Amino acid sequence: MLPGGGARAAYQVGVLRAISDLLPARAINPFPVVSGTSAGAVNATAIAVHADRFRVAVGNLERVWRNFQVGQVFRADTASMLRASLHWLFAMLSGGWLLPPPKSLFDNSPLRELLKQQFDFSRISRSIADGHLDAIAMSTAGYGSTRSVSFFEAKPGCAPWKRTRRAGEPTELSVEHLMASVAVPFLFPPVLLGDEYYGDGAMREANPFSAAIHLGAQRLLVIGTRNEVSPTMAVPPLCPTFGQIFGYMLDSLFSDGMYSDLERLTQLNQIVDKVGPITVSNPDGAVHLRRIDMLVILPSRDLSEIARHHVESLPRTLRVLLRTLGAMNTGGGQLMSYLLFQDTYTRELIALGYQDAMKRADDLMSFLAGYSVASTGATAILRRLDSRKEQRAEAQK
Repeated sequence: MLPGGGARAAYQVGVLRAISDLLPARAINPFPVVSGTSAGAVNATAIAVHADRFRVAVGNLERVWRNFQVGQVFRADTASMLRASLHWLFAMLSGGWLLPPPKSLFDNSPLRELLKQQFDFSRISRSIADGHLDAIAMSTAGYGSTRSVSFFEAKPGCAPWKRTRRAGEPTELSVEHLMASVAVPFLFPPVLLGDEYYGDGAMREANPFSAAIHLGAQRLLVIGTRNEVSPTMAVPPLCPTFGQIFGYMLDSLFSDGMYSDLERLTQLNQIVDKVGPITVSNPDGAVHLRRIDMLVILPSRDLSEIARHHVESLPRTLRVLLRTLGAMNTGGGQLMSYLLFQDTYTRELIALGYQDAMKRADDLMSFLAGYSVASTGATAILRRLDSRKEQRAEAQK
């Protein structure tokens, strides 16, 4: 399972590359079900379209991430940024009379063209038909229905589902579904799919693991984009800038759902271990609760701090915007870490992901072979997070 994280998703590529190096050169995709949200959905799609050759899939993905420039994701040149700024200014001053309100801060049409060039979406159905893939899901958020919707393409027998505020809908996936999943609110425009506009799937994704489980996943490899270390609080406390607040919002958007779902699944596993599999009836149909083994790989370093060392590689216009928002101040690295689609930064994240995964090589190979690695998986991570919360509370007394 590949959660979102903007430019931070380069870390996932490093982990995937390590896995491809641990497997035989001509190995097929080792993950029957792949699911992703936002930038994680991009990485999941790369695996799905080349599920017959996992190393080829990861190699193609790494090539793109290692050579990223901001202009391949959204227009950050002087003319485009000036045009967008004037649009916002006149729309606000006129109350929407002179110009309609802008749909987003950035124009991400370059990303659509890049995804069209990189992905042949017809290969997904071929991968499924050839038995190299069972299912792929990408999460979105419906602005009209206020639901989390996982669009999926899967082998026969994978049924759609409906739960409170979330659903799974079968479809033939396209670049538009991917663009909807990466449509971060305010930054990128919503995408019309059918008769509804959709945005970044992390917005209403309270249960990010549910799509993979609904589609038959028995075990979950989760590659996160946020490390476990809590940032040090300033003394005396400083009022956060707009850039810091927006970075905080993105951090919550992409990470909170994953950690809460980790905790929920860990608790369910403990119950199932004691009483066995459970079937629960509800108005939406029977729910079968079973044990789901999890292995979680997280960055060993704070990606926000890494981003601060690469900010000068951004286009000048974007640096000016970030400085205006206060994202260049101390503690403003969070926002930068999500927007820094620059090769110097993404290469360092790929290298970090590779190193972190290789340190867990035995766990990864055991997990892929079907063995339980619970002692080094989700339970241990949650235990460490609880311990750090207690330490922070003691320090503040």
